[in-house]
Amino acid sequence: MLRAQAIRYRRERWVTPDGRTVVAPLPQGVAGHFGPELRRFVLQQHHQGQVTVERLTAQLRAMGLSISKRQVVRLLIDRQDGFLDESRDVLRAGLQTASWITVDDTGARHAGRNGFCTQIGNDAFTWFGTRASKSRLNFLDLLRAGHGEYVINEAALAYMRSRSLAGPVLSRLAAEPQTHFADHTAWQAHLQRLGVGELHVTPDPVCIATEGALWGAVTAHGFLQNAVIVSDDAGQFAVGQHALCWVHAERLVHKLNTFTDLHRAPSAGIPTAMPSEPLASSAQERMRELIWWFYADLKAYRTAPTARRRSEMRARFDRIFHRRTGFATLDRLLERLHANKPELLRVLDRPDIPLHTNGSERDIRCHVIKRKISGGTRSDTGRDCRDAFLGLMHTCAKLGIAFWDYLGDRLGITGHATITALPDLIRCRAQPA
Repeated sequence: MLRAQAIRYRRERWVTPDGRTVVAPLPQGVAGHFGPELRRFVLQQHHQGQVTVERLTAQLRAMGLSISKRQVVRLLIDRQDGFLDESRDVLRAGLQTASWITVDDTGARHAGRNGFCTQIGNDAFTWFGTRASKSRLNFLDLLRAGHGEYVINEAALAYMRSRSLAGPVLSRLAAEPQTHFADHTAWQAHLQRLGVGELHVTPDPVCIATEGALWGAVTAHGFLQNAVIVSDDAGQFAVGQHALCWVHAERLVHKLNTFTDLHRAPSAGIPTAMPSEPLASSAQERMRELIWWFYADLKAYRTAPTARRRSEMRARFDRIFHRRTGFATLDRLLERLHANKPELLRVLDRPDIPLHTNGSERDIRCHVIKRKISGGTRSDTGRDCRDAFLGLMHTCAKLGIAFWDYLGDRLGITGHATITALPDLIRCRAQPA
């Protein structure tokens, strides 16, 4: 039932002998000039219904409410600390319990400047974070899930070795008794004290050491323990145990431009691996068919993995991507894909992980739509609220909870069913039956 209703609350007011004033509290859920039902309607319409602030204001006025656009904005971003905290805790619970996550990013405008929104999630949760950069430093910072410290531990040192940090710098960091640093200022002071900031070599020792300390903090909090990060081959996501999306890998072959009749004609230079291989009209099309055929068998392998089948799939991968078609650009692309063999075939050792990042693509689509119809955000609070509510909305859907019911419980609407904290539900879902 949608109708405008003005309620007048008569509250007792007492003055104590010591001069203090005591006023009777408002009913549960009432905060400010507007009730919880209106707050829920505004939040649901804007975030799940994708209604812009201008149209939402006009809609409310048409119902008989005397409300300004600025008041609608306040309903969307003011007093939302509880939702922001739960969104942060959803990320922490997800990273602590996940055996795998998929990640993606897209452009985002904030404060009149271009930025990037990063999505992190799996089949139990979704989280969004918008920042000015899409670097690996930014991604590792997001994986700390709100924690601000830097940690030097075995995971951090192993990361620095994998990124070819100079041996003397690595030894200095490992020999220091202090391993935890409260914030970025303390960490930078530590690097300056060790003389790391004065070194001008490649790779940049300050950057690599900082990335390692961030990864050390991620592992120190129990995040991503033995979890696989599945991405679209963007460089900033290549941390920890990393796997690649097969859909994005095949897309490189699909989008390859052919310029001559020779490129479009059937290629006699492609040897046949098996008599049952599909036939195609050109080298490019045939390679696409071979890749999708291999992909279908990978999906079948996930349901019934065996050591023998694993060995066969590795050998078959080599036969496909070692081929020479005579199409130079395609051959170089096949070499590039073969160089990614460990990440593309991670599923052979971890059949529980997905072969693609379609989940991230679906999740982040709502952010793209929001960007198209509403533009960017102006304040940091508005940016954080937008990311938090979109993430909570997707998390509710994955946990089988109606977003409308979730908002009703969190806003304290009288007589509403109780919705368990989303981080607790994520942890329960991760526990074996």
